[in-house]
Amino acid sequence: MGTNNSSRVVVIGAGIGGLTTAALLAQAGYQVTVLEAGTYAGGSAGTFLHQGYRFDAGATVAGGFHTNGPHALIGQMLDLEWPVRQHDPAWVVHLPEQQIALTQNNEEVLAAFPDAPDFWQQQHRLAELGWKLAAAGMPWPPGDAAEFSQLIRVGLSHFPEDLRVIPYAFQTVADWAKRSGLHEHRNFRRFLDAQLLISAQTTSDRVNALWGATALDLARQGVYHVAGGMGGLADVLVDKIHSLGGQVIYRQRVTGIDVEAGQVTGVRVRKGRRSPVEQRLPADFVIANLTPWSLDQLLGDDSPTRLQREVAHLQPGWGAFVLHVGVRAGQLPKLTADHHQMIAHLDGPLGEGNSVFMSLSPAWDTSRAPDGHRAVTITTHTRTQPWWDAIAQDSSVYEARKAEYTALLLDNIERAIPGFARSIDLLLSGSPVTYQFYTGRYQGMVGGFPITSLFRVRGPRTGISNLRLVGDSIFPGQSTAGVTLGAIRVAAGVQRHLPLRTAQTYSFREATRS
Repeated sequence: MGTNNSSRVVVIGAGIGGLTTAALLAQAGYQVTVLEAGTYAGGSAGTFLHQGYRFDAGATVAGGFHTNGPHALIGQMLDLEWPVRQHDPAWVVHLPEQQIALTQNNEEVLAAFPDAPDFWQQQHRLAELGWKLAAAGMPWPPGDAAEFSQLIRVGLSHFPEDLRVIPYAFQTVADWAKRSGLHEHRNFRRFLDAQLLISAQTTSDRVNALWGATALDLARQGVYHVAGGMGGLADVLVDKIHSLGGQVIYRQRVTGIDVEAGQVTGVRVRKGRRSPVEQRLPADFVIANLTPWSLDQLLGDDSPTRLQREVAHLQPGWGAFVLHVGVRAGQLPKLTADHHQMIAHLDGPLGEGNSVFMSLSPAWDTSRAPDGHRAVTITTHTRTQPWWDAIAQDSSVYEARKAEYTALLLDNIERAIPGFARSIDLLLSGSPVTYQFYTGRYQGMVGGFPITSLFRVRGPRTGISNLRLVGDSIFPGQSTAGVTLGAIRVAAGVQRHLPLRTAQTYSFREATRS
């Protein structure tokens, strides 16, 4: 393939995955334009302003800033200063009759489950290898000869350590716990399931063991607050894109992707939700920070057969029911952490109010709330379709469901942290329907797809050579750290497919050496 002096790249969606890809390509010399339908950047990791509060729209916990972690790597590649501050404990888990603080030294977890030291030692070993492979740029699943060659190089560079973990690639975390004699320990299994639901979007009986070990490693590697809210990560990337000559344009709703002779040639755009005027933006390469369903819809009749089959059989992941709460700081009960996870029962399914995650803005970040107040985000996993069924039936049915979930979440918090309710000054509720309205995500789905098998995960390819997916739909998926790894891979793939004569190239290897 020939080289170009300059090539036009359009990124659909200003989530962390899209922005990271855009910044890397802008640095390499491409003409980059990011089109965002909303009014602020960040997507599922954005922050919005309401009555003086800065509420996180979705994600509230940030990791991956440790040495050779995804955000640390991208910071080195792009010379970024992340506005983050570490906090320990990461969060406190409130089981029905037990509280456990998740700290970097894992002290309370080991004390709470004295029969499990071998399990945690193995988890640490597996996670360390997982982080090393990620930092080395392991492209999984490989999509072309170059990625297959890179996969072999990464594997050989970690030989024979990687051979010892191969059995875990074919097991679940529950299988691993059973071998450790912990499968009948109710508190331990519930604790594991609650952590995995947050970081892997499923529980121990389904999540792949090798992936689950890394997903369980968040607290040990360090959890961080972002000054001003999670959207601060997106703001740093937007500023970098602008400084490199790229564009991030808001209120730009992409209505279609044009395809000619099997290649993407541009996108069609309307400003805002109601504008009847459709404009066309030509592109040599398009990167979609979207779900597969949304991409298929934008392609219309030009959607590749494989993508059509995928979305026809793909099951939506979780959504979230969310409470955005403003509280009077002086009336809060004394708390030992800013993040709390409440588990109502030791049996039965998690989510749907039975497990609740609460994040408070840090006391030191006065930008997040009016004077004397703090911003709080409270979430529970929920299936998306029942919310759409409720609103289709009648608005009163939908509102009653919201009221039921609001009461359930607040009741669970009050049981774990008595006195919290009296501090509430402002209360907003949102369902997957709300989330779909503001983010455009299919059915209001958040968090990506559960990784139950490493051999059924999705890569960034779409069936059209100059069109890629990025974000939490591709491996490794969930979290700002996960989508950052995917973005680095996608940016490298664009450079291979559409090389520039004057492009500045980069690699995982150079970043990890520095």
